[in-house]
Amino acid sequence: MPLTARPPLSSKSTASPAPQPRKPSKKSLPADDVRRFRELLDEFQKTTDDEGRKWVDAKWGIYAFYDYDGEPIYVGQTNEQIRTRIRRHLTNQRTDAVAMRILDVFEVAEVEVWPIWDLEGVAGGDNDARRMLDAFEYSAYLKAIDDSRFKAILNEKIPPVSTPVAMPPSIRWPLVDDHVRAERGHPDIRIARRAETISRLAAVARERGEVTEGLRRVLVVQAVRLAYISAERLAFAEGRPAPSADAINMFELVGTVLVEHSDPLGLLDTDEESEGTDE
Repeated sequence: MPLTARPPLSSKSTASPAPQPRKPSKKSLPADDVRRFRELLDEFQKTTDDEGRKWVDAKWGIYAFYDYDGEPIYVGQTNEQIRTRIRRHLTNQRTDAVAMRILDVFEVAEVEVWPIWDLEGVAGGDNDARRMLDAFEYSAYLKAIDDSRFKAILNEKIPPVSTPVAMPPSIRWPLVDDHVRAERGHPDIRIARRAETISRLAAVARERGEVTEGLRRVLVVQAVRLAYISAERLAFAEGRPAPSADAINMFELVGTVLVEHSDPLGLLDTDEESEGTDE
């Protein structure tokens, strides 16, 4: 039986080549809750005041962060632009309070800023302007302490003691929507997250050995915050009223939080910010 000749193989394939995967955009990579958080931050940074100025475009200003209970947790100052400072705080693009595990970004639910437009155009090294900025920061810090149920917040360094001044107009903005608040704000999630934050902060103290007194104070304040939210959850599970925050005597635990014990005038170079431009 004669062999049948086979047709020559074509060097060209008729099959369609497999589509090459496309590199995703960086904005699409974060988890949904993180992406929504940053979208709300972007919306906030576009918001303008009555004169058409974007609130966060001021070079000099004060800012504060609040947790899911509306509790003030951190106050800072900047003379490099509010926009730059708070964005680096809230997107983990810095090496200060966030990297040191002092401030947990996932616990931040709201931000407030006080632009100091009167200092616009003033050089960052101007001593009079810096003293004015210190006065505004200390005034905002005192208000945060007064508004805190624990009478203490998470600043590693207490601002230099200054004569309180009237604060300029501010804007306070939510950074979590209802869905994220329901998810991240669940007490069990917050308890676990806060315990993790304390563990990391304690590890920083253990690994570095020589850390500021303020960092050790923050460790106590975080522990108090964990103890209270845990006790609050227990009371809820047992059908009892929530405990009073007055059950915790912060002064007995950490002493005064109105002045830095070893640096009451704020003269030492122990700035929380690696750039040395805010406290």
